Amino acid sequence: MNKISVVIATFNEENNLTRCLQSVKDLAEEIIVVDGSSTDKTVDIAKSFGAKVFVKENPSMFHINKQIAIDKAGNDWILQLDADEIITSELDNEIKRVIEMSRTELEAYQSKLSDKKLFLKHQRLIEERDGRVGDAIGEYNAFFIPRRNFFLGKYLKYGGTYPDPAIRLIKRGKAYLPCKDVHEQMVVEGRVGWLQNYMLHRDSPTFERYLERNNRYINLMVNEMHANKTDKGMVGMVINFLIKPIWWFLLTLIRHKGILDGYQGVIFSLFSALRFPRSYWRYMTS
Repeated sequence: MNKISVVIATFNEENNLTRCLQSVKDLAEEIIVVDGSSTDKTVDIAKSFGAKVFVKENPSMFHINKQIAIDKAGNDWILQLDADEIITSELDNEIKRVIEMSRTELEAYQSKLSDKKLFLKHQRLIEERDGRVGDAIGEYNAFFIPRRNFFLGKYLKYGGTYPDPAIRLIKRGKAYLPCKDVHEQMVVEGRVGWLQNYMLHRDSPTFERYLERNNRYINLMVNEMHANKTDKGMVGMVINFLIKPIWWFLLTLIRHKGILDGYQGVIFSLFSALRFPRSYWRYMTS
C-alpha cells in the first residue's frame, strides 16, 4: 500500500491549522510542517498532531517554504496543502483509491470524471497563461484538486471561483515549485490528472483576513511589475486603472455569474478587480 506525506508551509496559522490537520489525520502517514517563524501557537499545534516541524525564515515568496516541505517528504506520494485548506471525507477516500490505481485504471478513471469538461476548460485557461502543465504521455505523477473558496461566511460557486484548481497530489521527485511567481504552477514530469472531489478552502472567513491576503498578493504583483519594467506612462495607467479592473469586474460578475453568490460575490468581484489599480499605484510610487 502506498503511503502519503502531507506537507504544509505555515506562518501564524493557529486559527486554521487544527482544522487542516484534523482533516488528514487518517490519510497522512507523515506530516511535514515548515514554519516561517510563527509568533503564535502554530508550531505547538503542528507538534500536537505528530508533525515533523522545521522552523525557517518567512520569505515573501512563500513557495520557497512550500518547496522545502516537499523536499523533506519521505513517502512516494505527497499531498501539499495550505493551512486553510480542508480535505473532505469524499476527497480523502478518492485520494486513497487513486494512488493505488495502475496506469490503465487511471486512464479509465480520468475519462469518466463527471466534471471532466469543466476541469479541462480551466486547465486550458491555466495553460494559456502559464504554458503546458505536465506531459501529454507517460505516467500520472500529479493531480489537480478543485477547491471551494470560503468568503465572508459562504463557499462561493460562481464568479470563476470554482474549480479554482491547484496541483496538490504529486509523486515524490516528479514535481516541484519554481518559486518565481505567486501564480506559478508546479513543474511536473509526467501527466497531470484531476480528482473529482473538492477540498474546502477557508481563505477569507473575515474581510480583514481577505484584505491581509489580498495585500500580500498585491505586493508580489508590484515586485513582478518592477521585474518586468511595466510601463509607467499613460498607456500603463489606462490599462491598470481602467481597462483591467473594469474588464475583470464585469467578467467575474456577469459572464461567470458571480452575482448569483449574492453580496459576497459582488464584493469578491469588486476587490478582485481592484488589485490591478492598487498594485499599479504602489508600483508607480515605489
